[in-house]
Amino acid sequence: MGDLQTRQDLTVLLNAKVYQSSTDGTDEAPSFAACLVIKDGIIQHVGPETDEAVTTATAAGAEVRDLQGQTVLPGFIDGHLHLLLVGQSLKKASLDACKTLDDIRAEVKRYAESHPHVPRIFCRGWTHSMTPDGVKASLLDDLDPRPIFIDTKDLHSTWCNTAGLDEVCRVMDISADTPDPVGGTIQRDVNRKPNGVFNESAVFQIMWPFVARVASMEEKKEAIRAAFSTFNSVGYTGMIDMAMDDTIWEPLLELRKEEGRLPGMRIAAYWLMKPEDSLDGVLAQVDRAAALAKEFNVDTTPDCRIVGVKVICDGIIDACTASLTEPYSNGENPDSIWHEEALHPLVARAHAAGLQVALHAIGDRTIRMAIDVLEKNTDRSRRPRIEHLELASAHDAQRLGKLGITASSQPVHSDPAILRAWPRLIGEHRCKRAFAYREFADGGAPLALGSDAPTAPHQPLPNLYVATTRRSYREPELETVVNPEFALTVCQAVAGATHGSAYSCFADEWTGSLRPGLKADFAVCDVELAPEKLVRGVVKETWFEGKRVYQAHVSE
Repeated sequence: MGDLQTRQDLTVLLNAKVYQSSTDGTDEAPSFAACLVIKDGIIQHVGPETDEAVTTATAAGAEVRDLQGQTVLPGFIDGHLHLLLVGQSLKKASLDACKTLDDIRAEVKRYAESHPHVPRIFCRGWTHSMTPDGVKASLLDDLDPRPIFIDTKDLHSTWCNTAGLDEVCRVMDISADTPDPVGGTIQRDVNRKPNGVFNESAVFQIMWPFVARVASMEEKKEAIRAAFSTFNSVGYTGMIDMAMDDTIWEPLLELRKEEGRLPGMRIAAYWLMKPEDSLDGVLAQVDRAAALAKEFNVDTTPDCRIVGVKVICDGIIDACTASLTEPYSNGENPDSIWHEEALHPLVARAHAAGLQVALHAIGDRTIRMAIDVLEKNTDRSRRPRIEHLELASAHDAQRLGKLGITASSQPVHSDPAILRAWPRLIGEHRCKRAFAYREFADGGAPLALGSDAPTAPHQPLPNLYVATTRRSYREPELETVVNPEFALTVCQAVAGATHGSAYSCFADEWTGSLRPGLKADFAVCDVELAPEKLVRGVVKETWFEGKRVYQAHVSE
């Protein structure tokens, strides 16, 4: 877990720039204090170096460190990610640089040849725009005899070769007679046989459990450890998992049991609700999440707790599966994955059980439905949230703040490098409503910023760069700026990535900002807090409850 340092009961950090701007992000410019005093993992003082608290701590034998003017930000909390998938993705072949089917085939073949001993070949980063004519298993069959599995960048589709398809069908008991899961598709050939592509809920209900089953418990624990270490190295001290289920929860608890607590990280989890034809079955899933939340909560396991339920209400724009009020340019006009009549009792049951509700909604029709459902069945006391909000109408953007709904957004998804297909799919007029983050904030909605890793880069400073400039982090040479009027200020972005994410899961009483009485969770950064400069920022150290869990090497 990086460079661990034995805890000092008392630490004084001098000559620092300790971030002190308001937690609601309303400050016009960042403000700082010069000194931080920590005792037993809790912040005791933030202020001038001449304060009596500093003198007292120094006289008591505190470890005194000179930060040489570096910036101290609250520990970042990723407001939306997929923990096990993050860890597993670190070993997957990246297709991010691919542009065409030929590029994909060449990269898969190169990876296979350089990894002759792995039993399966896993890849990430495919987008539908790379393969406009569609895909099927046979397009991969001549590359390698081993099972091959390729995830889309957004994780809403998986494409496999025939060997991979055969293994999935065997392990998950899939055949030509298997019906499509509610809200998803098992793509098929002319004879109705699966052709190697799984979409939407077929990914969540078939492919994710399959990958978890074929991985050993040790492999899953190692993937989680790798995710923690990787996220510590860029300044994170907290994560919000947005698709928790037993395949992730079991190794997470096993790791916690081995370590005594999760190493250097806190997890708040939302239990994934799976579409069913039976309302009783849906409500039983809510009851299961409620039972887990009673067992694993802030009082019993504050570092690893269940806080709510997650419902994936629609798909994504790139695959034409997000539900829109107007049809796509190809004439398609899909419904939401979950229908409103099922969401009303689900949300009401969750509210009654004391659970938060997180609704994935990308298209404007689904966003409106999600807001309508939350307005009727829960209230701001439960801090309801909507995930993604990529194409909200101006009217619905204003409703978020009025109802106290957290806008859980991932600025890296607004990177212009990955939006090239949008004008063709939805038209220039609708693109002008894309990623209206500033409207959400100005309307009073709490902002929680995340990465949706591994669907997008997880580094928080580049995420803030895209949020505040609306320019590309992936391809810096791009001159395209996506709806600059929706750009966040630096203070709004920092607040959303720290306090906002903490607030979104009821963690703001102990973390998310640098105030006396809160946990000493912070990142020491060499960064200038100006929009164009954020992308060049570097995290030098990460501290978790007063303990340094990461330190950059000098060469970094």
